[in-house]
Amino acid sequence: MSDSTGRAGRRWRVRLRGRAAPQLPAATLVTRSTEPQVLTRDSAPPAAPILNGVDENLSPGIRLAAAWSWRLLVVAAAIAVFGYMVIQLRLIVIPLLVAVLVSALLVPFVGFLVRHRWPKGVAVAVSMVGTLLLVAGLITLAATQIADGSVGLRERLATSYAAFKEFLLVGPLQLSESEINNYLDQLWTVVQNDSQVFISGALSVGSSIGHLAAGLLLALFSLLFILIDGKGIWAWIVRFFPRRARGAVDGAGKAGWATLGNFAKVQILVASIDAVGIGSGAALLGVPMAVPIAILVFLGSFIPIVGAVATGIVAVVIALIFNGWPIALAMLGVVLLVQQVEGHVLQPLIMGTAVKVHPLAVVLVVAAGALLAGIPGALFAVPVAAVLNAMTSYISGGTWRSDLPPIPGTSTGVSSPIWSTVPQSRPGYGKAGTRASRASRAASTTTRTPGTTTDGEQHP
Repeated sequence: MSDSTGRAGRRWRVRLRGRAAPQLPAATLVTRSTEPQVLTRDSAPPAAPILNGVDENLSPGIRLAAAWSWRLLVVAAAIAVFGYMVIQLRLIVIPLLVAVLVSALLVPFVGFLVRHRWPKGVAVAVSMVGTLLLVAGLITLAATQIADGSVGLRERLATSYAAFKEFLLVGPLQLSESEINNYLDQLWTVVQNDSQVFISGALSVGSSIGHLAAGLLLALFSLLFILIDGKGIWAWIVRFFPRRARGAVDGAGKAGWATLGNFAKVQILVASIDAVGIGSGAALLGVPMAVPIAILVFLGSFIPIVGAVATGIVAVVIALIFNGWPIALAMLGVVLLVQQVEGHVLQPLIMGTAVKVHPLAVVLVVAAGALLAGIPGALFAVPVAAVLNAMTSYISGGTWRSDLPPIPGTSTGVSSPIWSTVPQSRPGYGKAGTRASRASRAASTTTRTPGTTTDGEQHP
């Protein structure tokens, strides 16, 4: 039995060796290449690239640089158009940014009151009224201190002018009386020739006050609605994006909002330290109007690094006018000491941890904002840069791909009563309607007798 089986196996192997290998059709042969190719019997060979005498003579580096260049130009053009629109709408954008920045401080406070069983309307009213009273109190205190410190200001200015004139006469410049009078006459002539500028500026004060009042009302109105329905507003904004991008946009917005809140809280702490340091130094040196100087430094410190320096210079000038140059030099030393503490301790340890923006980037962003939009640009440059940094870091991190946050506005019901302005087509839409329909169905079921259908027929 085993011999017959072995002979049969040898015969089959001889037959297989004698057969020729099957020939594959030419169209099904796949050449070795870097990319997989799927060719069928009826597929045509790939078309040869069209030679134009330019592309084939360019190196891959030039092609890559050109591809990046036109894309960067398109991005730069989009940013330029957006910046132009913001500048044109600055009377609306600036109050809105102020409202958002203030709301980053007040929203946690309102949430704290609501968690302690305060009605939301009362919590919003208390936070807004308290903020207005605090700002009005600071302004009133500064105005009162300035009015009290300006007593005898004319005599002190005259004394300071006489001392400065004496310095010009006997100092290193060795100017004569006639030369000083000649320079003063030239300055007066320039003022008279440019008086039209001052007249037009005085005439534009009315429009400026009107713009300021309109901006204040717009900021208060925006702040009110952000405190009442900030989540609903954000959900409405997110719904403008494609559905697949809403998770990334929502997560990036929350990350930017958290960064903005940290910036606002930390900046208040840094501004308070600057104000207490410079104001205390002015009071110890006997510089008048120390409280207005501290308030001015507190407000100026909201422009990181640059604002406190500018307001400190005002303190030095006041010390020079009222106390002379030795006290002015001492005041300058106090300002420089406070700035060193802020730059080497507060900014790296507190601001850098909360905002995650390098101090060099802070200085460059503030300079660019001041160059493009003046004081408002310098004020909002750092928070805008910090928020954009947090949003881009969140999106590039990719955590939203695996753990998608809930998409605002996609749950059952309307997210906010403010945005429910369109009548719903289905009865019982939303949570309240669903509960009512369920209750009505339960009531109809309980009133039904056993063995009775909905049409009232009896069944055994």
